[in-house]
Amino acid sequence: MNSREMTASARPESAVDYGREVIRVELDAIEAVGARIGRKFSEACEKILECQGRVVVIGMGKSGHIGGKIASTLASTGTPAFFVHPGEASHGDLGMITQHDLAIAISNSGETAEMITILPIVKRIGVGLVVLTGNMESTLAREADVCLDISVAQEACPLNLAPTASTTATLVMGDALAVAVQKMRGFSEQDFARTHPGGTLGKRLLLYASDLMHQGDSLPLVEEDATLERLLLEMSSKSLGMAGVVDDEGRLLGMFTDGDLRRTLGKGVDIYTARAIDLVNRHPFTIPPDMLAEEIVRIMRDHARQGPHAINSVFVVENGGRVVGALNTHDLLRVGVI
Repeated sequence: MNSREMTASARPESAVDYGREVIRVELDAIEAVGARIGRKFSEACEKILECQGRVVVIGMGKSGHIGGKIASTLASTGTPAFFVHPGEASHGDLGMITQHDLAIAISNSGETAEMITILPIVKRIGVGLVVLTGNMESTLAREADVCLDISVAQEACPLNLAPTASTTATLVMGDALAVAVQKMRGFSEQDFARTHPGGTLGKRLLLYASDLMHQGDSLPLVEEDATLERLLLEMSSKSLGMAGVVDDEGRLLGMFTDGDLRRTLGKGVDIYTARAIDLVNRHPFTIPPDMLAEEIVRIMRDHARQGPHAINSVFVVENGGRVVGALNTHDLLRVGVI
């Protein structure tokens, strides 16, 4: 085996070892940061809670990338926040900051030139300052109202140069602040949904049956004296996997599904002469127009787990059983709630 072959054969094992070592170093950094959570951390959370404006996260380089993520996490968990690049701040973006805001400045060294340049202006505006730094004796640390120690024993980089463990520690501290404040605010699932309307959870908690249901002529409904043949034609034409029988007032008297059809044919029923009302389920599951999509999904999944008769289609009723709509699992899939 030549030297090139030996290097190639050793490479996979070395890559695994290198990868595990990086994770070990970063886990050690996270544990060290966790051990420092205490009074200063509580003070930082209180500062964020008391902020009457927005939290402005400032960071340069890799700290800036982490700062953007922290600002995004704060905003999505109930704390209005945005990121400002310190270089751009010196050229006009400081105008985004008001005296009612709170600044979170991130710098591992605590001496980042771009940060130090804007520090006097930020302080002059009257903005509160929370600093995340790895150097508690630095300029930024001394000027802070609250300073949190994010120092690490070593970077995961073998040269101990590239920000790796330090950026992980910073991100974890930022997440800790955001989530702690979220809990202190009492930020609920409904609050989360309002900031995430495009996500699955947001849609489940913001959309109601009335937003999803078919209405009017698209409803598969037949009159009380209709034959089974008439009901099946209605069910086939409306493509919801079900049809309902209603009285003269539009109240639901019963429901017939694809599953009911299979069971009925197995009994040898004559579809041309049988009355639909004699074969429908007289006590179908229905939902009100104001039921959240989240609850509809939960009910359908619970039924699927509990027995052979899953709920795939439902009628939406109000005012004593009057049918106002219908929906099925395809409608839920279409809008992305399941």
